[in-house]
Amino acid sequence: MDGPTCPDDAIGRAREALAACRERTTRNFEASALHLLGDIAAGLEPPALEEAEQHYRQALGVAEELGMRPLVAHCHLGLGRLYRSTGKREQAQEHLTAATTMYREMDMRFWLEQAEAEMTALT
Repeated sequence: MDGPTCPDDAIGRAREALAACRERTTRNFEASALHLLGDIAAGLEPPALEEAEQHYRQALGVAEELGMRPLVAHCHLGLGRLYRSTGKREQAQEHLTAATTMYREMDMRFWLEQAEAEMTALT
């Protein structure tokens, strides 16, 4: 498979999913699609930083509104990783602390380890 096609295909399919969720007003899936778009934008070479931040923040807002705690924690982790990669230490610390706290409270050990590793990389 051609390299550039794979991210383009992922972005296109995630945007289609987001549009379908908004059309059907399935806000929980909308939040997940926004988070996925954030992950995709953050993982591009080079990363689409502003787009990733926008998608994570939108997903975070919807997830908080709907009480989707695991997704809220994932959004904080995504934002923390993004800010760490751009040298925004204070913002990274804030979001990684939130993610770590939430994962610990929900006993999500795999994700807690991921967030703790990101916190360690900050120092």
